[in-house]
Amino acid sequence: MRLVEIEDLHVSFSQHDGLVQAVRGVSFGLDTGESLGIVGESGSGKSVTCAALLRLLREPPAKIAAKTLSLGGHDVLAANNQAISSLRGRVAAMVFQDPMTSLDPVFTIGDQIAETIQAHRKVSKKEALGEAVALLRRVEIKNPEAVVRFHPHQLSGGMLQRAMIAMALSCQPDVLIADEPTTALDVTIQAQILQLIKDIQAETGMGLIMITHDLGVVAETVDRVVVMYGGKVMETGPVEAIFEAPLHPYTKALLNSMPGQVAGKRRLVEIPGASPNPSNPPPGCPFHPRCPIATIECRQIVPPLETVGAGRQVACIKVA
Repeated sequence: MRLVEIEDLHVSFSQHDGLVQAVRGVSFGLDTGESLGIVGESGSGKSVTCAALLRLLREPPAKIAAKTLSLGGHDVLAANNQAISSLRGRVAAMVFQDPMTSLDPVFTIGDQIAETIQAHRKVSKKEALGEAVALLRRVEIKNPEAVVRFHPHQLSGGMLQRAMIAMALSCQPDVLIADEPTTALDVTIQAQILQLIKDIQAETGMGLIMITHDLGVVAETVDRVVVMYGGKVMETGPVEAIFEAPLHPYTKALLNSMPGQVAGKRRLVEIPGASPNPSNPPPGCPFHPRCPIATIECRQIVPPLETVGAGRQVACIKVA
């Protein structure tokens, strides 16, 4: 089953001096049980794409347009507020980047998980709290009977992220969207959170979308990769193929910037220049101002995303 279908998605934000074009013609899909990584630098449009999928952006100032924007077979753009509320949590749930700001500081962890359960199912508060304890135990939080009575400030970063995952799983969603779930966590806790997400996906068969700028996370977690830059998709393909033989110059630059990728060099390899201004994106390929092989054509032609092999697509006139 096709859980997510996005075709030609555009997201812009109105501001006093013009439009911010955050997402420009993004297309990809997700099948049942599949795991997809969306990677790219900050400002690439990764989080905005998934927020648009769940209609979490305030409209206006946001403006969302797409040929297809489907979640679990439901037309997201045509759905009213009640229908969208029903889809969130039940069909797709999101683990946000910063759990400390995503959780309400004045309510206990148990109350917040129970509220999510009661929003989608007719159960009593006592039953919902009992399920909250079971969910916290499932995400490997010790002494969950006590933790349900804690407030967010009483938990560590790793425990907060586990509590957010428990909340996301409370309605047994078909799709879990994890937005930088390991940000600000130390390496040991980061590995534990990633393994937890993988184990839960294997157990439930849900689809997974992992948003990250960390290619190491992608290598360990997902089956397929979407590389974004300047609000557009630069390259897609199986994770092994992307790492072994990247096609787009931007994908190559991202991989080269990982520590230890260039033999004999101790200094990190940076990508020169800066990400494009979404209020005034460059003409042609968005990466051409930073691309080492850019030509005059690259400055004039917007390259389409073309199929170049089994499961692989790239948006580059020098490759396709």
